[in-house]
Amino acid sequence: MSTLIAPPFIYLFAALLCPLLGPRWRALLLLGTPIVGLAVILSFGMGNHAVVSVLGFDLTFLRIDKLSFIFSIIFSIAAFLSGLYAWHVRDTVQQIATLAYAGSAIGGVFAGDLITLFLWWEGTAVASVFLIWARRTPAAYSTGMRYLIVQVLSGVLLLAGLLVHYHDTGSIAFEHLGLVSTGTFLIFLSFGIKCAFPLMHNWLQDAYPAATITGTVVLSAFTTKMAVYALARGYAGTEVLIYIGAIMTLFPIFFAEIENDLRRVLAYSLNNQLGFMVVGVGIGTELSLNGTAAHAFCHILYKSLLFMSVGAVLYRTGTSKASELGGLYKSMPVTMVCCLIGAASISAFPLFSGFVSKSLILDASASNGYYLVWLALLIASAGVLSHSGIKIPYFTFFAHDSGKRPAEAPIHMRIAMIITATACVVIGVFPGLLYSLLPFETDYQPYTFDHVLVQMQLLIFALLAFLFLMKTGVHPPEVRATNIDSDVIYRKAIPSILPVLVSGIVALNASSRRLAMSAVSAMGDSLEKVAKPSSPLARGWSVASMMFVVVLLMVAVFVANLL
Repeated sequence: MSTLIAPPFIYLFAALLCPLLGPRWRALLLLGTPIVGLAVILSFGMGNHAVVSVLGFDLTFLRIDKLSFIFSIIFSIAAFLSGLYAWHVRDTVQQIATLAYAGSAIGGVFAGDLITLFLWWEGTAVASVFLIWARRTPAAYSTGMRYLIVQVLSGVLLLAGLLVHYHDTGSIAFEHLGLVSTGTFLIFLSFGIKCAFPLMHNWLQDAYPAATITGTVVLSAFTTKMAVYALARGYAGTEVLIYIGAIMTLFPIFFAEIENDLRRVLAYSLNNQLGFMVVGVGIGTELSLNGTAAHAFCHILYKSLLFMSVGAVLYRTGTSKASELGGLYKSMPVTMVCCLIGAASISAFPLFSGFVSKSLILDASASNGYYLVWLALLIASAGVLSHSGIKIPYFTFFAHDSGKRPAEAPIHMRIAMIITATACVVIGVFPGLLYSLLPFETDYQPYTFDHVLVQMQLLIFALLAFLFLMKTGVHPPEVRATNIDSDVIYRKAIPSILPVLVSGIVALNASSRRLAMSAVSAMGDSLEKVAKPSSPLARGWSVASMMFVVVLLMVAVFVANLL
């Protein structure tokens, strides 16, 4: 088949077609494109397709195997559900961005080489930022610019790693890479930024809540999961990922507990859930990689459901702050039930999707001797129940009565939420449906007595702890707080240092000029005129000294690369 029939290009063609259509046709296009794209994916068999030779490089735009297949399926489902949820949107910018973003993410999953991966990698960055800018506020513009800088930086690191790796090996194949060279280390950092590793994560918590109501649902599905896929493809079994993932599951708990904006709570929770997937990649066994793929699949569904629920509340009330909500179950019962199903799924209650995926990773960590990591994942699971399983639905629909009586979510939003909630329940009750899509054959049984008992003990303990804190007033019903995350270092400290740096540069330049003038003056009275501050010789000396410093830096960088 022609390369242009490859699913990513179907999305891009639809995005180009959008401006030519009316509002209702654009909405239909947003809904129909994932269906067509999924049908095309299913029409291809396993193997490499859509291979194009460019400048001597064979670029593979459609590498289908069991790992890429399951991610492409859930990405297609997420694109469809996002289009249904956003049926009311008439903003052409958002619709084009959604199609281009989803297509780029699917393209990244199918990329069989690092060059193709880089193209789609940057495609997701450029397309997704418009979902933030679509709010058309100064704050959204600033947040979007910061998001774009971080995402492009990830792409630059990927490109640099690609070039160094090709120089070292002569290969651009996107296969298992491992941390074996400078090039693969740069690629690893690139994936880590997009996966929101600790200290690289702040873009996620700022950008996702800053997007439009529907844009946040779209953002939650693609970027970070594409990075998880890339890690699973290139760095499975890299042990450092186990400990990075364990930290990722733990550190967002505190921030999520004190955060007032419920969409930011979900963003921190998203980071927590990514940690489970990263641990699975780090362990690198068939069981753990199955767990990573399964958890990514389930996470996209229940996280989208939670963002849909909170987004519907924001759409009707104009706020997503816990301190301004409560009592909405009286007028938004369907949204409330869907939110509870999403909460049960993310908390890994038995008979819900999170239980059948998270169990794979927990078992893999214990069976491979990572007992402290297993304990960390258990603690993180209790934290998830507290901040996403309880806090989100409790403060939104119950708690104190805010007096707000908004109308139920629009019908298309309710349909999207009901379909997603149904999928969470069906996967939880019939896990074999999901397991049949996993990269490796498995006969894993999540519903054993030990699994259910341990998980229920954990959930009951977390629930009792929450009730105790509420009863004693330690966890007040209204929490108005501003989180100070690790990004305060470069968002606050660096701007305060910049004036000092600028003044230092000015002083250095002045000293250079004075030195030049003194040197020229010492040569005699005959050169007195050219020694004036405005003389070309003085300016030339300053420029030459600065160029010398730059050359030294370039040499240092070159030597460092050689080493």
